[in-house]
Amino acid sequence: MTASPDRRRLLTAGAAVLGAAASAQLWLPGIARAAGTPLPDEVFTLGVASGDPLPDGIVLWTRLAPDPLNGGGMPDAVYTVEWELAEDERFQRTVRRGVAQARPDLGHSVHVDVRGLRPDRPYWYRFRADGRLSPTGRTRTAPHPHRRGGSLRVALASCQNWQHGYFTPYADMRAQDPDVVLFVGDYIYESAPSATAVRRHEGKGEPYSLVQYRNRYAQYRTDPDLAAMHASAPWVVTFDDHEVDNDWAGEVPQDPDKQSHDAFVARLTAAFQAYYEHMPVRASAIPTGPHIQMYRRLEFGRLARLNVLDTRQFRSDQATGQEGAESPSATMLGAGQKRWLLDGLRDSPARWNLIASQIMMAETDLLPGDGKLWYYDAWDGYQVERNALLEEFADVRNPVVLSGDRHLTMISDLKEDFADPGSDVVGAEFVGTSISSGGDQDQAAFHAEWDPLKADNPHWKLIDAHRGYHLFDIDGDGIDARVRVVDTVTAPQATASTLARLRVEPDEPGVRLV
Repeated sequence: MTASPDRRRLLTAGAAVLGAAASAQLWLPGIARAAGTPLPDEVFTLGVASGDPLPDGIVLWTRLAPDPLNGGGMPDAVYTVEWELAEDERFQRTVRRGVAQARPDLGHSVHVDVRGLRPDRPYWYRFRADGRLSPTGRTRTAPHPHRRGGSLRVALASCQNWQHGYFTPYADMRAQDPDVVLFVGDYIYESAPSATAVRRHEGKGEPYSLVQYRNRYAQYRTDPDLAAMHASAPWVVTFDDHEVDNDWAGEVPQDPDKQSHDAFVARLTAAFQAYYEHMPVRASAIPTGPHIQMYRRLEFGRLARLNVLDTRQFRSDQATGQEGAESPSATMLGAGQKRWLLDGLRDSPARWNLIASQIMMAETDLLPGDGKLWYYDAWDGYQVERNALLEEFADVRNPVVLSGDRHLTMISDLKEDFADPGSDVVGAEFVGTSISSGGDQDQAAFHAEWDPLKADNPHWKLIDAHRGYHLFDIDGDGIDARVRVVDTVTAPQATASTLARLRVEPDEPGVRLV
């Protein structure tokens, strides 16, 4: 199914508003200059983006950064930036204009929460700073919350490691014209520069300070395919571990013997600040020290409800063995987020209940034959909480989990009890492959390693290690999924193809290959 601009349906964000942009009626030439401080040349090096659409609103984003890999290069002053939103690409039918402040304490990023728009309509937007015009972005509002029917095209992406390759899957994603991009984590990688990388990370080591994280995000934002995809559709984002530190959990770093608690809290604070500065999210996500509000619920009509999880800030530290994984005290979500999720699933009016989980929910048994060897960083390491959640799925209408993290395509039935092969199927999970992380893998070697595990994981419907993303066409009659892959990420251009097609039927839990 091909998505036309008039067909597009977007997710509805239900979070708090950013009252940043007072309405104005005219472009105000020259007002972007702070008193006595001229604006540098080219400032829109990081492009534009939009996100978290509402039936009457959308978040618009940009950041002024004339020297993006060196802290941004902006003077230590506040600048006023004009924004404009129109019903046509040529801006002949402008519907909203206003101004917003680009402040040094937020990296001169701009987050505009535009309201008063019509539901289910495409819009085009742009920014202007002291006569300099940004690229044009395209977005769309969500349908009316009570609308039934309709359709939605969602692209699921995750794990884009700059050093492992180019972000070539985004070129194909843009051609598929998704209504919304759901990005479930590892937008950047914190790893130090490598002399053998396809593309070398900036800097001299891992980021720890705010300026270092800003530089790393800015480098990623300069990828042309990523920038073009941001300008083509709204994104709904959440983070996993590499936006901060590999395998962190709560306020525990990967290597607590090398990072003290206070040092890691300072690192979290810097990482979350830079994350907010570079993402098209609302003011509810402005960090408070080492804390950021990221789990939230988005709606589009009565077709689907999307619950976006945060599986990092509230989790217990990872288990190191089977006993720890089966501890009843181990939590992935924390008590508050777990109640929020269950309430949202139980009272949902939607036909489809989607859950964006950064990490895999289905079981991965890595031990052939008798016994279990789990992948502890995923939901397998939190068995009691995961199993209780899957029991709840039995009473939830059409639950579908959309995940990332593994750098693999792993598509599975969700079982009420993975310890009992005869237990009921209660949902489906799509673990998306990576945009570039893992590079161009040896497919024969992958299948030689993983295919022998299929007998111990009969719920797996498809496993693969190509780079790419998943594309979903969702309507009241079902979900048609395509695994879109590219032939390489080690060159700036690639050839894309459909590796597999899958189908989820309404009120029939599970997923099948087509």
